[in-house]
Amino acid sequence: MQNPNINQNQARLGQNFATEVIDELKKVTWPSKKETIRLTTVVIVISLIIGIYIGIIDVLLAKGLEIVTKFR
Repeated sequence: MQNPNINQNQARLGQNFATEVIDELKKVTWPSKKETIRLTTVVIVISLIIGIYIGIIDVLLAKGLEIVTKFR
């Protein structure tokens, strides 16, 4: 049989953890809406550029492999 004090201690620890998390979140310096939109745009643009670059490399390698395998 479990000791009921253990469950109470666990509940207290959970409450303490939740309270500490909320306190820490209050200390966070959140970005403004304008800054969030700007940084999100930067991430999307860079992701698109990298995606296009990888796509081009993929097509070139596929064509190169196709040319190499035709000689066999």
